[in-house]
Amino acid sequence: MTLTHRLLALAFAVAAGTVCAQPVEPVLSQVKAHKQPFLDTLKDLTSIESGSRDIEGLDKLAALIESRLKAMGADSVEVIAPANIYRMEDTPEQIGKAVRATFKGKGTKKLLMIAHMDTVYSKGMGEKQPFRIEGDKAYGLGIADDKQGIALILHAVKIVRDLKADDYGTLTVLINGDEEISSPGHRTLITKMGAEHDATMSFEGGGGATLDQVRLATAGIAGVTLKIKGRASHAGSAPERGINALTELAHQILQMKDFSDPATGLKMNWTVAKSGLNRNVIPAEAEAMADIRVLKVSDFKGIEEKIREKAKNTIVPGVKVEVVFDQRRPPLEAPPASIAFANHAQAVYKELGMNLNVATVSTGGGTDAAFAALETKSPVVEGFGLRGFGAHSNDAEYIFIDAIEPRLYLAVRMIMDFSRGKVAAQ
Repeated sequence: MTLTHRLLALAFAVAAGTVCAQPVEPVLSQVKAHKQPFLDTLKDLTSIESGSRDIEGLDKLAALIESRLKAMGADSVEVIAPANIYRMEDTPEQIGKAVRATFKGKGTKKLLMIAHMDTVYSKGMGEKQPFRIEGDKAYGLGIADDKQGIALILHAVKIVRDLKADDYGTLTVLINGDEEISSPGHRTLITKMGAEHDATMSFEGGGGATLDQVRLATAGIAGVTLKIKGRASHAGSAPERGINALTELAHQILQMKDFSDPATGLKMNWTVAKSGLNRNVIPAEAEAMADIRVLKVSDFKGIEEKIREKAKNTIVPGVKVEVVFDQRRPPLEAPPASIAFANHAQAVYKELGMNLNVATVSTGGGTDAAFAALETKSPVVEGFGLRGFGAHSNDAEYIFIDAIEPRLYLAVRMIMDFSRGKVAAQ
């Protein structure tokens, strides 16, 4: 951790520690009353399978979310088809829609709340893993990533509306349908909406078994694919007539194996490779993929240039090397306004006698919050969702039930305080 990060952490701790306020009524009473309905919502959401490539399931879930938002009295609700699609190596032909709702108030502040409805799971897995409660945990496919985030937004807005706390100018809800595949169809929309609002709260998970937190930093993610073209030939009788794509691929991977840079937080790791169809044939094609993580948007350009330049160094005569570089997601970087927003969230959490950690260093994951922050200096803070565990796992994804009330309280209070101008600008 750098000195800057240590000072930030100290500032958060001191600021949070100076607040000794009591929980605000009637917010607390409303939150407690919503606990069971919240669990009911989670059951409804997780009962619909919605993998990123399951368009039928995504449409069904979008319709459910749309109906809930309309029932809450939204001024407008629309289901938005993907546009300006950023095609990557693994982008499917069909992409899930997004649901956007707006609520108009009597104030001036514009607040955006985002979550996503798609999951990483294949169609059919839900039959073996239905929603269930065991002890202090609620299980279900996608429950932690990110159906709890949808539920939090729905119930937080409902409480704000029921309390007639309409000091905001506009509350906007955006539920994305392609986040798990790097938002190829809605990244432009998210960026535009982030720039149009005065703050963005993103509702990915807010910690694990023992740590409550929000995040000011997430990783930027890129993918690089090397495509090697050679020429096939019989490996026994005429290997000299072939151009061995696999040999060249091995060379390329080895000469790029040390591109990670701990000093800047850049990580590059080769993860997938394939070549050849038969043991006795010189392979004409080979391909490999690497995962790249960065902490600054500017680092994308540097690593791409380095890869393209190094790829020119080949060892197999006649081989052709193609480099495909996909910027999957930018990093989330924290301007002063985001720090102030997270600082205020810590103070609100103290009203419940609870500590809220603010993560200032990325652990490697990336989210849509980074798209929302790409063209604005307004606050964008990630991790307002529930504590949970097991995201992207096959049989152990769950949320902690005891996180529902404090996280719902936090979301409602942040909406109210920001709307009333009580959150410092920096």
